[in-house]
Amino acid sequence: MNNKIKLAVAGAVLASASVANAGITWDAGDWTVDMNGNVNAFAVFNDNNDSSTAIAGGLATTSSGDNDSNSTAIQTGLLPSWLGFTATTRQNDIDTSVTISFQPNGGGGNSALAGGGGTENRQAFLTFGDKSWGSVKVGKDLGIFASTAILNDMTLLGVGSTGLGTYANGSASTAAGKTTTLGGIGSGYLYADWKGQIAYTTPNMNGFSATVGITQPWNATASSALSDASAGSSDEFAYELQASYSWTGDFAGKAWVGGFSQEVTGVGAAASGVDTNANAFEAGINASVMNIGLTAYAYSGEGVGTTGMLRDGFDANSKKRDSDGGYVQATYVIPMGTKLGVSYGISKLDNNTADNSSTSTMVSENTRITVGAYHPLTKHLNLVAEYSQIESEAMGSTIADLETDVFSVGAILFF
Repeated sequence: MNNKIKLAVAGAVLASASVANAGITWDAGDWTVDMNGNVNAFAVFNDNNDSSTAIAGGLATTSSGDNDSNSTAIQTGLLPSWLGFTATTRQNDIDTSVTISFQPNGGGGNSALAGGGGTENRQAFLTFGDKSWGSVKVGKDLGIFASTAILNDMTLLGVGSTGLGTYANGSASTAAGKTTTLGGIGSGYLYADWKGQIAYTTPNMNGFSATVGITQPWNATASSALSDASAGSSDEFAYELQASYSWTGDFAGKAWVGGFSQEVTGVGAAASGVDTNANAFEAGINASVMNIGLTAYAYSGEGVGTTGMLRDGFDANSKKRDSDGGYVQATYVIPMGTKLGVSYGISKLDNNTADNSSTSTMVSENTRITVGAYHPLTKHLNLVAEYSQIESEAMGSTIADLETDVFSVGAILFF
């Protein structure tokens, strides 16, 4: 496979060794152009419990007042449908590349005349370097912190949590109309997201490599008035890093650690806003032996919130909330080639003094368990079936927990 970053194909390799590992390439003068991507879509069934009280920041969906209400959708999974172009060349002893990609919605909205859903543009970056001294990336791409956590998530080829069912100011929604699902985002790891960045990656030194960079700083945001919805932005870049060690053999694997730090200025009302830092740390390991794959991951942070970076990281008094979580995952490839997997993830958000109310609907915990089957019908095409149960718990003791069962079946094709 062309060694330039192609996240769609990278995700496929994590879930099935039989997936094709090259795009469509051709030469154009001094350049080699690689066109690559995937198309996927799933029939998704959401079965919600009978509570109509929304949990702000919860990933389980309310019933909107109807007992055992359900929702259905045809939609893209965690990995968006993808069309990417990478052009590479070597000049003056420097390897240079440019990557641009497009992510159309493989499903659509849930109303007529909606135009078939939206389209995203997640990548636009260049790289330059040499294997002797490393490489530099400039532009928009997947963030550094938590990137390996999502690339090892087995639901990358499926659906996982449909997510964000009560995230927009506590309002409920159905599964339809979203560009992607959440997989294990918010129930095991924070979203690495797609960020403008300038990053340096070391050369591979006997299995060890590291990436460090400055990235676009996020605003601190909130999912309800129970958080500080007026949190300010940063006047400094965010700083992200990740270091890893990979090994081969009968017991092959990769271990990694990472960090994130960003100053957040003016958190709170203008008259009382404070300056502070949001920080996070992560560690994970992925290993395989024979037909078994194992992954374990954990993170911890202050002010980084849950699900999305800096989402719900501060309370109404502008104080940082602590958060932590992680996931464990096991997969096994049976003789016919089908990969079977089970994954459990949890993301916690600690309550502060401002949150100590028995009626607080701010999320305290999102948990998820997913079981899935990923069958390579051809070296390019995978059939996928998953079941996920997502539970959301509020900080208030009188607020009922929410639960959503998600069933999905579909297909994903890589090229």
